[in-house]
Amino acid sequence: MSKQRGMPEHIFYELSLTCDVFEGGGASGTKFRLTLGLPVGAVINCADNSGAKSLFIIEPYGFGARLNRLPDAGVGDMVVASVKKGKPELRKKTMPAVVVRQRKAWRRRDGVFLYFEDNAGVIVNPKGEMKGSAITGPVAKECADLWPRIASNAGTVV
Repeated sequence: MSKQRGMPEHIFYELSLTCDVFEGGGASGTKFRLTLGLPVGAVINCADNSGAKSLFIIEPYGFGARLNRLPDAGVGDMVVASVKKGKPELRKKTMPAVVVRQRKAWRRRDGVFLYFEDNAGVIVNPKGEMKGSAITGPVAKECADLWPRIASNAGTVV
């Protein structure tokens, strides 16, 4: 790479490395960039047996925002959520959740485009351990690679 005026060559190299991969907060490993399909205010299904039926996304964790842009979440992202339908003891509280499925298609590194039938998430604690003990339906491979506790409770990993 050639030098531009005022910037050393190693700066360009570091910038090109950070475009493809970004860190997943509180998870194991790194997370590849994928199309984010769940903005703030989205209501998703709860895919575990914790007693919640639907979750309302309040905010994704670790989102650096642009002015007037709604933060989005995608598969494998931890979000702050509240329970909209479910057991009364779970409702009206904020809790962390991880998105395990999304309807918006995203491209994997091997060129395959993938999307699910519904948007779904599971309730977790801040360390990433699930509140429930089982997950209904498939879980995306991106989420299973990032969250080992979710992968161990998943029936199917796609």
